[in-house]
Amino acid sequence: MSDRGGISGVGLRALLAPRSIAVIGASRTPRTMGNQILTNLIQQGFAGAVYPVNPSAQWICSVRAYKTIGEVPDPVDMAVIVVPKELVPGVVAECGLKGVKGLIVISAGFREVGSAGAERETRLVEIVRKHNMRMVGPNCMGIINAAPGVSMNATFAPYMPPFGHAAFVSQSGALGVSVLDYAREYGIGISQFVSVGNKPDVSGNDLLEAWEHDPDVKVILMYVENFGNPAKFLTIASRITRTKPIIVVKAGRTKSGARAAISHTGALAASDTAVDALLTQAGVLRAGTIEELFDIAMAFSVPTLPRSRRTAVVTNAGGPGILAADAMEAAGLDLVALSPETVATIGPMLPGEAKVGNPLDLIASATPAGYRAAMAALLKDPAVDCVVPIFIPPLGVDQEAVAEAITEATRAQADKPVLAVLMGRKGLSEWRAEMHASGIPTFIFPESAARAIAALNRHREMAAVERETPDPLPVQHAAAADIITRAGYAGQPRLGAEDAFAVLRAYGIPSTGIRFAATHEAAVTAACEIGFPVVMKVVSTQIVHKTDVGGVALDIRNEHDAAEAHMRLVADVAQRAPDATIDGVLVQQQVKGGIETIVGATRDASFGPLVMFGLGGVYVEALHDVVFRIAPLTTRDARAMLAGVRGAAILDGVRGQPAVNRALLEEVLRRVSQLMSDFPAIAELDLNPVMAFADRVVAVDCRIVLSRPQPR
Repeated sequence: MSDRGGISGVGLRALLAPRSIAVIGASRTPRTMGNQILTNLIQQGFAGAVYPVNPSAQWICSVRAYKTIGEVPDPVDMAVIVVPKELVPGVVAECGLKGVKGLIVISAGFREVGSAGAERETRLVEIVRKHNMRMVGPNCMGIINAAPGVSMNATFAPYMPPFGHAAFVSQSGALGVSVLDYAREYGIGISQFVSVGNKPDVSGNDLLEAWEHDPDVKVILMYVENFGNPAKFLTIASRITRTKPIIVVKAGRTKSGARAAISHTGALAASDTAVDALLTQAGVLRAGTIEELFDIAMAFSVPTLPRSRRTAVVTNAGGPGILAADAMEAAGLDLVALSPETVATIGPMLPGEAKVGNPLDLIASATPAGYRAAMAALLKDPAVDCVVPIFIPPLGVDQEAVAEAITEATRAQADKPVLAVLMGRKGLSEWRAEMHASGIPTFIFPESAARAIAALNRHREMAAVERETPDPLPVQHAAAADIITRAGYAGQPRLGAEDAFAVLRAYGIPSTGIRFAATHEAAVTAACEIGFPVVMKVVSTQIVHKTDVGGVALDIRNEHDAAEAHMRLVADVAQRAPDATIDGVLVQQQVKGGIETIVGATRDASFGPLVMFGLGGVYVEALHDVVFRIAPLTTRDARAMLAGVRGAAILDGVRGQPAVNRALLEEVLRRVSQLMSDFPAIAELDLNPVMAFADRVVAVDCRIVLSRPQPR
C-alpha cells in the first residue's frame, strides 16, 4: 500500500493509513506506553505528522507537544489514546470536536472489568458515533501498517515487523507481541496488524472488508475469542476465500461451554461445533495453535498452489522420510509412485544402498549435487505436483550448499511448489529464512510441512467450489405454524408426538404412519388398522429416552402380540420409572432394513440454528460420528455433511446392502434447515432414526423441543 490507496473498508482509512497522528497521553518517561508508542512512530519512520499531547510537557522526544488535541494547529486523521480510563470519554469528545476520524483507545478498564466498565464503554461508543468516528479498542495493543508508504507502528511493541503480505487481526492484545515475535522468527512479512480489543466499534468483520481488495494483503490471519456477528462473518469470509486464504485460531475449543440439552442433537453440539461449521462453510482454514497458524501462513508464500494432493518427498535419512510419509497420509496427501522415467533418471546417480521410491532416500552421504538432481527429476515428474526436500546435516556435508541446491532446482521449475524441511538448529535458522524469502516455505519438522501442504490443497479445493444460495423448498408453512403456535400458547415444553409428526408432514419430511392410543383397547385397534408389523412406544412427558425404561416394543406381528406387547410395555415402564405418568402409547408402522441415520437441529444463541447429520440409533452419542452446519443449508452443504461423517462409506452399502439414496437424505437436511430457519420457537429437533434406503427415506421417531413457552 505504498500509495495508501489499498484501504477500501468503510471509514477505516484514517485508522489503517492515516496522514497524521496525535498521541494523547504521550510521555517523557521511558518504558511507559505513552512513551513507547510515540517513540515507535518517530523512530520507525511513520510517513506523516506526529503530535504528542500532554498537558504537562512542551516537548517530548524533541517534538513539540500540545496540552490538548484542540491546540494542535493542523488536521489530525487519527488519535492514539493512552490516558486513565476515567479521562477517556472526555478526551474522545475533544477528538470529535477536533474532527479526528479514527481512534485507537489503548486504555483498559472497560467492559473487560465488569458492569461499571461496561457502562463506561457504552458512553464511549455513544460519543464515537455522535461524531462519526471509527474506533479500535478500548483495551487493545494498537495498529501496525508496515507498508513503506505508511510505516506506522502505533502499538507498544518495540519493533516494526518486516513488510510482507499477511494481515493479522487479534482479539488479544497480550498475544500481539508474541505474534509479532513469531512473524520475525518465521520470516513472515506483515502488511498490517490490528489488535481489536473489546471491539465495540471496529470488528474483525470490518477489517475483513477493508482487506478484501487491498493489494498488499494476500493472506489474512485471525486470532478470535468470539464471533460478534457470525452471519456477517459467513457472508464476508465466503466471498474473500474465493481469492485470499483466511486462517483462524479460535480460542475456547473445549466442551465445557456445552449447555445441558434434552435432545441427542443438543448434547452433541459442544461449544466449538458451531465455530467448526461456520469456518468450514466460509471456506476458512482453521489452525489449532498459533504455531500451526504460522506454519500454514508461511506455506502461502509459495508462488503457486499445488495442482493436486500428489506429493513427493526426498530425504537424506530414513527416519524423517518415514515420519513424513505418516504425516502426509494422515493429512490426506497422496505419496504417488514415481514415473518410470523419473526412476530411470535418478537411479544411476545414487549409491546402491539408496532407495528409489517415494519417499526418495538419498542416504546420509547425499551431496548438494545429489539433492539438485533429485529435485529436478521430481519436479519434472508429471505425477508429482508438490515436492518436500528434507535435510538433516550430517558430518562432512556443506549444509549451505544443500540449501542453495534446493533453491536453484526450485527456481528452475517454478510451476510446482516446494516446501522444505531443514532439521536441526545450529546454522540452519538463517537458511530457513533465506529459503522462505525465495518462495520456499521451510520448516523444522516433517509434520509441519504436511499440515501446510494439506492447507494449501484445502484452500485450492474450497476456492474452486461455486458458492450457492439456499433455495426454499415448497412447504405448508401455515399448517406447521398453527401447531407450533398452539403449543407455545399452551406452555408446552415440546410438541406431542402426533403434532411433531404433523409438522414433519407439513414440511415434506417423509415419516411413518402413527396413531396415539390412550387405552389398551385403542392400542390394539390402532395396530390392526395401521397394518402389521408395528412398533409401540410409551408416551410420557417425564420420559425422554424411551428405550432406557423399556418403553419401546418392536416387531409386533398380529393382534395377539399387540395386546401382550402393550401390557408388557406398560408394566416395564411402571417398574423402571415409577414416578412417570404414562399418557398412552404411539403405534407406528415398523420400518425394516435400511441404514439408520440421525438428522437433528439445535439453536445456538450466537450462531442460530445448527443442523446435524450422523449415523443414528442408540450409539449416536457414543460414536459422535456427526457433522454440523449452520442453517440455511444449500444442496452442496447437505452433500458435504453426508460425506463428512467418518462412516460415510456405510451409506454406499456394505456386505451386499444397497447404497442409500443420498439425494433424498440431502433433501431431508434442507427441509429441517428450512423448518428451523422459519420457526425460532423450535429450540431442538431430533429425527432419530431416519431410515435410509435405495429408493426412500423415512423418519421413524421425532422430537421437537420448544424454547421459552409462552402461556396465554
